[in-house]
Amino acid sequence: MRTTIEIPDELFRRAKATAALRGSTMKELVVRAVEREVENKTIDRKKADRRVKLPILHLKSGRKLDLSNFDFDDLLA
Repeated sequence: MRTTIEIPDELFRRAKATAALRGSTMKELVVRAVEREVENKTIDRKKADRRVKLPILHLKSGRKLDLSNFDFDDLLA
């Protein structure tokens, strides 16, 4: 698919030089960069899905202390 993007002149010059040094085209450089960015977002989202909601405290008795409704700002006042 064809598209048009606007990037700052200095970034364009650096990107063009990088592509030339790698022996590739601007198109190849941009496609790889977009693929990498999209892949990183997918990985970040998967990591976020595995995160534990805090705060959870495990007590010696085996119980969990739920502080989800605790107002921590009161401790700073």
